[in-house]
Amino acid sequence: MSPGPTRSHVRDLLTSYLVRRPAEADLLAPLMRALEAGDDPTDRSTLPGHITCSAVVIDRNRRVLHVHHKATGTYLAPGGYVEEGDRTLLEAALREVHEETGIPPLALCATAAYGSVPFDIDVHDIDAGPTKGEPAHQHYDFRFVCCLVDTTAEIAPQLDEVSGVEWRPFDEVASPALRAKLIASGLDGRIEPVNASALIHDGNGRYLLHLRDDLPGIREPGAWALPGGGREPHDGSLEATVRRELREEAGLEIPVLTPLATELATGTDGMTVPVQIFAGRWNGDPAELHLTEGVMLAWFSPETMPRLRLSPSTVDLVRRHHTTTHTTTRPPLPEQPRSRQAGSGGVPHIVGVHLYLEQDGRVLLGLRHPGSAFGASTHHFLAGHCEQESAASCLVREAEEEAGLVIDPGDVELVHLVHHVDAAGGHPRMGVVFRARRWQGTPEVREPDRCVSWGWWPADALPHPVVPYTRAAIEGILAGRFYTEVGWT
Repeated sequence: MSPGPTRSHVRDLLTSYLVRRPAEADLLAPLMRALEAGDDPTDRSTLPGHITCSAVVIDRNRRVLHVHHKATGTYLAPGGYVEEGDRTLLEAALREVHEETGIPPLALCATAAYGSVPFDIDVHDIDAGPTKGEPAHQHYDFRFVCCLVDTTAEIAPQLDEVSGVEWRPFDEVASPALRAKLIASGLDGRIEPVNASALIHDGNGRYLLHLRDDLPGIREPGAWALPGGGREPHDGSLEATVRRELREEAGLEIPVLTPLATELATGTDGMTVPVQIFAGRWNGDPAELHLTEGVMLAWFSPETMPRLRLSPSTVDLVRRHHTTTHTTTRPPLPEQPRSRQAGSGGVPHIVGVHLYLEQDGRVLLGLRHPGSAFGASTHHFLAGHCEQESAASCLVREAEEEAGLVIDPGDVELVHLVHHVDAAGGHPRMGVVFRARRWQGTPEVREPDRCVSWGWWPADALPHPVVPYTRAAIEGILAGRFYTEVGWT
């Protein structure tokens, strides 16, 4: 069992925190002096002050989780003392959340803005406790901010210490200092990637995998994984992160990297880690690369990957990429006689599948990511393009991948077709809109690089802005029409 966080770990966190909040240097000077003197500030017997840890858990409605402590009779963020076995202060905070509320670390993720650095360090006085033989002293409460990933996680308060839990909006947070920092922070509970990895292929069906060191402190030690790593403060973007990691790990430069998907991994502290995946092409020899991290790099085909120690989500991602980039060659269709008149030439149409989900007169729409290539910062159906699958199968797959919804293909029905082009001369598209009569689950953000939130909106009072053909399809459904054309001249 770990003896607990080291002084160097605490000092690094304190130093990183003061880089962000230099005005608090005088307030935290006694703690820094204690560290330099060799004291263990995580030991509750260390006086005149010692460290506690709390977790500021934010949901997607910009609310913060509070627990009602029986001992103090007040509502506070979940937290407590560092214990043996806590390798880091963040792990201590996560343990306290789990113990006091039942929410496991896997239901949480760090924020892109703060990561494992404390969001706040609160210094407060503690009165003497004669029954415990404790004199008056101070607590340095390291408060770590994290977001709720799993909105279905059950909250089960530890009733011997906690009498209840509640979610409070930022402007009602119990701690005045924490309240002010949250209101000014811009945090909104959105799940954002904090790591970046590269799906590198050679164009011939092989994918580059990295065998990690089997050492403590490494995520998925001894397993094969996509090359990549965590974002650092000086990285200007997640693409810069993955490019830096490729250079540092193997001296590898990929000319073009494009965003592909977001994968949810598990970190060494047990929290969920959203990873932005970038796709790139390279066909060199991995044996000629100078590897500085891990054991080796090697090419593998999708058929071989199930035999490796490899994340199932990575295998699934590779298979999806392989399906879309290496489709089976089909014999050409017999040539058809063509008329000389305009409009007689065959033009392939892209087929998109859309989910019309209605609940109490409200329709489910997602707000597209500001950086999305299509419909940026605009509301849209849950949707996706058909791959090598039927339209109903595509709908079921996209609902689970994008929003965690489970739909039986027998519970869907076709309600509308929208034939559209985004602009004059643009590529023609056919939007197939299905209604699901029944489903399981609550909509949650599963692909934060594409959709930042889900919401239910009155069908006759849609939000602004909405993708034009989405609005047209909903209006057609309400009017009882089965077909709409948008963008054609």
